[in-house]
Amino acid sequence: MKKLNFYAGPSILSEFTIKNTADAVMDFNGTGLSILEISHRSKEFQAVMDEAQALTKELLDIPEGYEVLFLGGGASLQFCMVPFNLLNKKAAYLDTGVWASKAIKEAKLFGEVDVVASSKDANYTFVPKDYTIPADADYFHITTNNTIYGTELRQDPDSPIPLVADMSSDIFSRKIDVSKYNIIYAGAQKNLAPSGVTIVIVKTEALGNVERAIPTMLNYRTHIDKGSMFNTPPCLPIYSALQTLKWYKAQGGVDAMEKLDKLKAAKLYDAIDSSKIFVGTAKPEDRSIMNVCFVMKPEYAELEKQFIEFATANNIVGIKGHRSVGGFRASIYNAMPLESVETLINVMKEFENKI
Repeated sequence: MKKLNFYAGPSILSEFTIKNTADAVMDFNGTGLSILEISHRSKEFQAVMDEAQALTKELLDIPEGYEVLFLGGGASLQFCMVPFNLLNKKAAYLDTGVWASKAIKEAKLFGEVDVVASSKDANYTFVPKDYTIPADADYFHITTNNTIYGTELRQDPDSPIPLVADMSSDIFSRKIDVSKYNIIYAGAQKNLAPSGVTIVIVKTEALGNVERAIPTMLNYRTHIDKGSMFNTPPCLPIYSALQTLKWYKAQGGVDAMEKLDKLKAAKLYDAIDSSKIFVGTAKPEDRSIMNVCFVMKPEYAELEKQFIEFATANNIVGIKGHRSVGGFRASIYNAMPLESVETLINVMKEFENKI
């Protein structure tokens, strides 16, 4: 029996994506070759890249003047590529969690970084709201969803300067006003594909304004000019990403994904809030609809291990919280069926009734 996969990443993918990718591993588009061995210069794979870029633009309603790249290195590489390409003198960052703090650390290598606000002192249980974005900074960087702490920024901020966003764990879960951003980047292993590729949406006129020399591989212009094929791209994850993009379109696009994601999250948070033994960790107004984080109430804390074992016995995997915070985390990305969330809720209630 297939497990109910609540892992935070690598995470659940649609059955459509898994089946089509598995088929392509055996025979890619009738070529008699596996997607694992096909030349990225072949017309067959070029068609994959072209369609993936076009579908991304369609699903996210990306305006003219932007390019879609599929790059290696994960979102962590973007922590340095962004300032390498955009930071001239100063950048502004919002510190909302571990990944935001890692991005801040890298940016400090390239210039002044103004951390406009941080919720670190409160263990990142909320997204700061009362802060001033410096008008003289080159860009303002946000991390829209914080997987470890279960908080999310679900609206595009009003900013006097261009935005940059790490949307690794909530891209394609809501409409985005892409025109507000210079760069949006997202590691694939949450809402798109297996790990190994990162999607990057770049406003072309934002490039070429820094004074430093940029190494060839770290220059966005290199990858724009070569259509994401300056070097051999991660073909398998890109093919999987295309399957997910096709699946999104067939489901009704981003609007349909957002509607379902909100429903799943509402049901799960309601179960947590009405429980006598579980309690949510994020402030209600900032709760993520992608990563639902919760713990045992103090008087039941000793039952944490028992609940993990009970969930595992009921075919549920991946709900253990991040090692830095403990507790539980149910990651309910776009590919997570409503029925799986309802099963988790029933298992939570069944365990509670045994207490």
